[in-house]
Amino acid sequence: MAKIKEPPKPDRIRLRDRLDQRMANNPARRKMRATEWAIKGELFLNCSCDVFCPCVVSLGKHPPTEGHCHAWMAIAIDEGQFEGEDMSGLNVGLLVEIPGRMAEGDWRVAAYIDERATQKAFNGLLKILSGEAGGTTGLFTFLVSTILGAERAPVQITREGNRRGLYIGKYIQGEIEFLEGADKDHPVMVSNSKYWMGPDIVAARGIKSKVRDYGRVWDFSGKSAEMCPIDWSGPGRK
Repeated sequence: MAKIKEPPKPDRIRLRDRLDQRMANNPARRKMRATEWAIKGELFLNCSCDVFCPCVVSLGKHPPTEGHCHAWMAIAIDEGQFEGEDMSGLNVGLLVEIPGRMAEGDWRVAAYIDERATQKAFNGLLKILSGEAGGTTGLFTFLVSTILGAERAPVQITREGNRRGLYIGKYIQGEIEFLEGADKDHPVMVSNSKYWMGPDIVAARGIKSKVRDYGRVWDFSGKSAEMCPIDWSGPGRK
């Protein structure tokens, strides 16, 4: 009798495998494990706030304008590596749900990893985004309570002039536009901040922004958006 082949393990993490860290004695709680990694590029997002995100200047201590924060985020990796594995040119999309103040945690997150990523890069990005790899994103071990899921996907990012776009199949279709400043060559921005993403944040607004996945149906058109150049790394890099 021919042996029945076991189906390959899916890259999408099932809902029942969600990682919940809210209880300190939960064995599934994520812990930081110092890892050598680095990412340079851009992070941009569109959220549910009516005006420019108060989390930027308050460092997450002020409530979002709607009392909660729903958002999609895009990470364009211009240069990057995880334990020597090249990640340059990869794209990442995130679905983020925060019930109150950003700094108080209880974030629920889903990750869409570029389908071009090698298995090591895929696993590395999940460790970076969950905070497990330590360094710049290490605070996520405390802020993210639930990982809704993670999967490979055709994550397309566009960056043209003062516009940015994130397109992930039927799940996320998002476009933002920088707010024009007094000098038309320089958009409105916050500089030299202590924000977790990076010190310089460009203010923007949603142009077309729809999310439909994991039971969430959101539309952020006309809502607050931002872009930030990022230079993240694992612990120990000077």
